[in-house]
Amino acid sequence: MAKTSTKWTCQECGHTTLSYLGKCPECNSWNTLIEEVVHKKSTKSNLIDLDNSFSSSASINIENLQRIKSFDKELDNVLGGGFVQGSLVLLAGEPGIGKSTILLQVADDLSQVKAGLKPASTKVAYITAEESIYQIKLRAQRLNLDSENLLLLAENNLETIINLIEKEKPEFLIIDSIQAIYHPELESSAGNVSQVRECANKILRLAKDKNITTILVGHVNKEGLIAGPKVLEHIVDTVLYFEGEKFHNFRVLRATKNRFGCTNEISVFEMKDTGLKAISNPSFLFMSQNKEPVPGSTYSALIEGSKTIIAEVQALVGGTTYTTPRRVANGLDYNRVLQIIAILERRIGFNFSKHDLFVNLVGGLSSYEPALDLSIAMSIVSCKQDVIPSKKTVFIGEIGLTGEIRQVNQIENRIKEAVKLGFERAVIPDMDTKIQNNKIEIYQAKKILDVIRYSLTTTQPSVVS
Repeated sequence: MAKTSTKWTCQECGHTTLSYLGKCPECNSWNTLIEEVVHKKSTKSNLIDLDNSFSSSASINIENLQRIKSFDKELDNVLGGGFVQGSLVLLAGEPGIGKSTILLQVADDLSQVKAGLKPASTKVAYITAEESIYQIKLRAQRLNLDSENLLLLAENNLETIINLIEKEKPEFLIIDSIQAIYHPELESSAGNVSQVRECANKILRLAKDKNITTILVGHVNKEGLIAGPKVLEHIVDTVLYFEGEKFHNFRVLRATKNRFGCTNEISVFEMKDTGLKAISNPSFLFMSQNKEPVPGSTYSALIEGSKTIIAEVQALVGGTTYTTPRRVANGLDYNRVLQIIAILERRIGFNFSKHDLFVNLVGGLSSYEPALDLSIAMSIVSCKQDVIPSKKTVFIGEIGLTGEIRQVNQIENRIKEAVKLGFERAVIPDMDTKIQNNKIEIYQAKKILDVIRYSLTTTQPSVVS
């Protein structure tokens, strides 16, 4: 039996001590000592394991690698085709955004037998470290879920959890949440950096050794990052982020890391009384519900993973009563919006020094794609000049610092999505090869001034003011 103890290690220089110190005596760094578990192995464990050896790549058969399908194909698409057996997935998001809800839906679906679709059920264990099993049961009833075959456990002691898992041998494991689990050999409290790292490593070894598909729920801090050490994201195979406003019904599930599929793949869900429902065509959610076009509203086409989304960009330009005008960007890159404003002032001749500017990506969607530049600029110009742009036009392109319209990727897929939603015109960057589409009028522009003249022709005063 291996003996264990703890030590405190500096994350900057590696210096170790037996007790906590606020300042590292070696490198003089503050608050860098983290508690770690030291395993003292017996001499027998130092012998080479002759049963373990290298495997030839040609001898490895991946045809038997199976994926576990969830209750919805959109969720499977984000995962790259479903959950991989023995994988470790981290699901993160703000409190109340729906992490526990979607996991309970996944657990309930896997544990059921469906005639013709699922001939056998999956043994699923749901471990809650923050709630009681009665709260889980109440949530299942509220969502109209059966959950009769689910194994529920309310526990936050890691050693107890591992012992029970080895006894029950589940095929699918959910731990909610990793920040509430603690290792009894560490003196620090649950949620501490050392606790999260040690517990995550133990769960990783359990998932790989026992071939258990495991999902960890992770909290986020006030900066929107996953709480705990950054190594937590390196340990897991897949990192999923739940995005969206709690006051909206729509949630965006995004894969920021995936060893078994594409990154930046997204799926859009709508929160209903019976749980989260996937939306196969999310473009309608991010477009204006106004039937009549208004100044300051334009449309663009985004690429999110394998999805093309038509989204609306709105801008509001108004006089300011402050010495320094306000600049607000919701769902967009704030620095990029400032850059576009500077381009409009320097290259076109606008003056926004006495105006507040508010720019918003409609529907709670967040995107930092450069292809939004042209739509952002046209929304600002449209509102500034009080000119109504055509609602049937989609603007796609990146704006350079000299005012040129630069090319973006997958331009044909963006145009196809615009045609599908009934758009009649597309303003895109000038390209060497002309884009041909009989169902939509395509205007290829070289400069932002060309786009303004093409899209905002009006009997009102000159566009530049």
